[in-house]
Amino acid sequence: MLKFNKKKALKDTLFLALLIAFFQTNTIVAAESNENDTQKTDPKAEIFTTSHQIKINGKTIRYTATAGTMEMKNDDNEPVALFGYTAYVKKDGDSNKRPLMFAFNGGPGSASIWLHMGILGPQRTIVTDAGFTPNGPFKRVENQFSILDKADLVMIDPVGTGFSVPIGKAKGEDFWGVDQDIKSVSEFIVQYTSKNGRWASPKYILGESYGGIRSGGVAYYLLANHNMALNGVVLVSPFMDYVAGAAGIHVDLPHVLYFSTFAATAWYHNKIKDKPADLKSFLAAADAFAMSDYAAALTKGNRLTQAERDNVLAQMEKFTGVSADYWDKANLRMHEFQFSKELLRGQKESAGRIDSRFKGESINLIGENLTYDPFFPSIGPAFVATFNDYYKNELKVESDRKYVVSGGLWNKWDDTHTLPDGFKMPWANTAVDLSYAMRQNPNMKVLVQQGYYDLATPYGATNYFIDHLDISKKLQQNITLKMYEAGHMMYVHQESMVQFKKDLAEFIE
Repeated sequence: MLKFNKKKALKDTLFLALLIAFFQTNTIVAAESNENDTQKTDPKAEIFTTSHQIKINGKTIRYTATAGTMEMKNDDNEPVALFGYTAYVKKDGDSNKRPLMFAFNGGPGSASIWLHMGILGPQRTIVTDAGFTPNGPFKRVENQFSILDKADLVMIDPVGTGFSVPIGKAKGEDFWGVDQDIKSVSEFIVQYTSKNGRWASPKYILGESYGGIRSGGVAYYLLANHNMALNGVVLVSPFMDYVAGAAGIHVDLPHVLYFSTFAATAWYHNKIKDKPADLKSFLAAADAFAMSDYAAALTKGNRLTQAERDNVLAQMEKFTGVSADYWDKANLRMHEFQFSKELLRGQKESAGRIDSRFKGESINLIGENLTYDPFFPSIGPAFVATFNDYYKNELKVESDRKYVVSGGLWNKWDDTHTLPDGFKMPWANTAVDLSYAMRQNPNMKVLVQQGYYDLATPYGATNYFIDHLDISKKLQQNITLKMYEAGHMMYVHQESMVQFKKDLAEFIE
């Protein structure tokens, strides 16, 4: 016979009541959540069109500006993204003959604001070169160095930047990776070309920084998947190969390739003893040392004798302005952040990474990594302010959404890449894709524009990728390299800006 336990029954009843309340509450919450999900709507594609004119080299160009977003769909005709862009098209231009250039920055996760307001678009932000731009009012002017006299222009903001977002069932990770990004940007180019009737136009792509990785992949993807043959590819301060272009990953090659930019930076900041007057001859000597004695020393590793090590250390101090003792403690290997801190540590400053001519007061004087890159606070506020003012007041873009300048996607990025031969690499090198595109489209030309003072994508790594393209001697003649005495965004330097436009215009012509 079972005995009735009043105390236990009370506890069981209380537990049951709490359990029922829990499920009721969570059912309500779930219902509200589902209701909210149902009510949630994606932003809609919208464009804003205005008419303008600009005078370049004495010639007036009338053009239409189209700013906004384009809805992208997948192979099942489902909406997957809004792609933000700004297009400038010459009025009364012959669309069959007028060149069309698609341009983008890198990051990954950077909007196209830098190229847009720095050199390519019809408006240009005024900044102080190699110094901090004064605070507002910030200024923008009609850009005499815009490419609009030679080509129509489409500035692209990949998903996660600008106003570009995934929609429908799509998620950010569907776009945030080497191959995902190459595909989505390529599909945008194809859709824009079709929608605007520009298939007959000569077509170019221009990518800066990580835009190099993107450009190499896009050039091949367009040809292989859409039979779209580009007339030209422009690589501005290109990052093409993860391994060759990233120091500090316990691989010796990038240390060799960074060395000459360390030398250029030390020369600029007067840290070279008995500094030679000519930069280029000094860098030629630094390059020769890096590719011979320095590369050999790193290759030998622990087999390096003390005498060999001492000789190499003395040369490293001579070319970089950083003491042999520091280089010795660093085991002959230093990444760009350490160098930027150490070179000017004695004067309590740090050199810039994006453009090592810039410098700023150092934070954490004993640190080994940059707390901030002096380049960005020097020019960034001016670019952001003038772009937003221009978009709102001249292009008449009405949106309550924030224009994302930097999506910070690098730490979410899928770095793997499937090569044209089907082999999947853990780290991308789309110079391989570019070589495939060049061999299958032998009329395509490539222009590379690179600064000496670029510690983000050093010119040694750029030369290396050019020298190692798997193409014939004949196709090598399709590549043009132009160097500038400035950094990553060489167009903030007045003399380089003039030359940049000249080189780009001649390439298109």
